[in-house]
Amino acid sequence: MDFSWSDQQRELLDAVSRFGREQLTYEVIENDRNAVFNHDAWKKCGEFGIQGLLVPTEYGGLGQDPLTTVAALERLGYACKDNGLLFSINAHMWTAVIPLVFNGTEAQKRKFLPGLCDGTLIGGNAMSEPNSGSDAFALATTATRAGDKYILNGSKIFCTNGPIADMLVVFANVDKSRGQDGITAFLVEKGAPGFDPSHKIEKMGVRTSPMAEVFFENCEVPAENLLGKEGGGAFLFTRSMTWERGCILASAVGSMQRLLEKCIRYANERKQGGQSIGKYQLVASKIVDMKLRVESARHILYHYGWVAGHRKAVYLEAAMTKLHLADAWVKCAEDAIQIHGGYGYMTEYEVERELRDAIGAKLYSGTSEIQRNIIASLIGL
Repeated sequence: MDFSWSDQQRELLDAVSRFGREQLTYEVIENDRNAVFNHDAWKKCGEFGIQGLLVPTEYGGLGQDPLTTVAALERLGYACKDNGLLFSINAHMWTAVIPLVFNGTEAQKRKFLPGLCDGTLIGGNAMSEPNSGSDAFALATTATRAGDKYILNGSKIFCTNGPIADMLVVFANVDKSRGQDGITAFLVEKGAPGFDPSHKIEKMGVRTSPMAEVFFENCEVPAENLLGKEGGGAFLFTRSMTWERGCILASAVGSMQRLLEKCIRYANERKQGGQSIGKYQLVASKIVDMKLRVESARHILYHYGWVAGHRKAVYLEAAMTKLHLADAWVKCAEDAIQIHGGYGYMTEYEVERELRDAIGAKLYSGTSEIQRNIIASLIGL
């Protein structure tokens, strides 16, 4: 297992770091306070190629492998403090772009992927429902075939990018008697008759990433927007979730590295009792623990990326990556606040926001408890 970078990989990763430093160092405090999504930053990321990292070049992407992709997102997370923007980018990549890459028809790929790559289109998915939760496949939303279109009825909740999306991958049941074998995926475009994504949801963290509850009332979807085949939605969703679990917190590793360096600087500069607080064992131990978490998080992330590029079945690695990175990010943010003391609790120091942004990582893409269940089942328990 070789994590050394080729000249081409190093050139790309250095370019991502430089891009983030030069283009994504805008003020986040006010945007977070007012839940403002930065469309300009989104477009800049698209123009650079972030949203198309894994997409084949013939559809407008950069055609990178999984390991290079997660390393690039890690560097983006280090340079950019807007975790909401990064969350929206990840939701877009793993729940809209990846299903199209693997399951889209040639016509669908040609129609959607170039715009999804270059930042002119925003994507997301609509799977979770008010009464389904972790039982993701217990869908009440239905899809009925009517000639050359499908009619969707139902509602979805926790739809990242919902209020701003140009296209959502929507999961509905074409035959409830078939259980999860009736689940089917559709590409629902903005402005579709009967589609209402306007019900915004306020959140504790990643507030700069828009979220909505969406409704489908006799929503008309052309049959050509069927993604995959009827009844193939459960497999499609599982595959996209595996990608998401393995990759969605790659940028968090960069955030943790940034937090670590911030804490080291503060511990050296802050004086108490005639010496820097970093000389006190309890403070130093917290920073050492942060360092260990960052390194272990980076290693498990790169391990997932390497394995994902070499074999198809990565369910175990994806679940372990998601579980460990979520726990590590939350604990690093908690320690960062404690090290900064009262200042860490203040908005202007931008540490408390990291904790608010991190906590959601233990909930989305399958809770940490669900990841433990998955891991347990895959190791024979």
